[in-house]
Amino acid sequence: MDKNLLSQIVFYFFAVLTVGSAAVVVFARSLIRSAFALLFTFFGVAALYAYLGADFLAATQMVIYVGGILVLILFGIMLTHKLYDLNIKTGSVQLVPAVVAVVAVFGVLAFFMLRAKWFQGESVLSGPTTASIGDLLMQDFILPFEVASILLLLALIGAAMIVRRRSE
Repeated sequence: MDKNLLSQIVFYFFAVLTVGSAAVVVFARSLIRSAFALLFTFFGVAALYAYLGADFLAATQMVIYVGGILVLILFGIMLTHKLYDLNIKTGSVQLVPAVVAVVAVFGVLAFFMLRAKWFQGESVLSGPTTASIGDLLMQDFILPFEVASILLLLALIGAAMIVRRRSE
C-alpha cells in the first residue's frame, strides 16, 4: 500500500472520529453519553495534532483535556447521580445566530489557513516541536512567560482567598 494513501486514510479516520464524536456530544440526549463522546473528540484532536507534527500540542491535549478536564467532568456527572437521565435539550433553537457565528468563525479560520506557510507549500519546521518551543520560551519569550506565571499565581491565590472567606 502506498505510504501517501495510508497517511490519508489515517488522517480521514481521525477527522471523521473527531467530527462524529463531536456531533454526538452536541446531539446526544444523555449527559453521560455526551461526556464519553467528548473523550473520543479529545483523542481525535490529539491524534490530529500528532499527525500534523505538533507533538507538544498533542501531549498537552492528552494531559490537560483528557487527563484533567474530562476526568473532572465525568466525576461531576457520576457524583450527581440524579442527572443521568437529564434531558439537556433546550426548548428554543436559535438557528440563524448559530449559522452566522459558524460562518464567521469558518471564514476567519479559512482566511488564516490560506495565508499559512504550510498551506502555501513553503517549508516549515520538521521534527519534534517541543525543544524549539522550550528554547523560545526560555530565550526569546522569557519575560511574557514569567509575567503569565505570576498572573496565574495571583489568580490561584485570589481564588484560595475567596474560598477561605466563604468558609469562615
